[in-house]
Amino acid sequence: MSRRRRPLVPQAQHGLDRLKAKAAGVNDPEQAKYEVAKELNIPLTSGYNGHLTAQSAGRIGGQLGGSMVKELVRLALERMKSHP
Repeated sequence: MSRRRRPLVPQAQHGLDRLKAKAAGVNDPEQAKYEVAKELNIPLTSGYNGHLTAQSAGRIGGQLGGSMVKELVRLALERMKSHP
């Protein structure tokens, strides 16, 4: 199964990067996965990470993606409250 690695709307990339950084609690979106890996005690390094299991890599992505979805839901609820 092939995965799409870019957003359907290219102009949304900057906003998605900001959301990823905010969800991970970092300033740089490129550092988000390393911060999540550190929190989960998974030894992720820059460059090749062939020593990681698919489960460990999935935990990092799942945690990061889940945090992004939670933040989007929070923002939507906040917007719905302010614009009845």
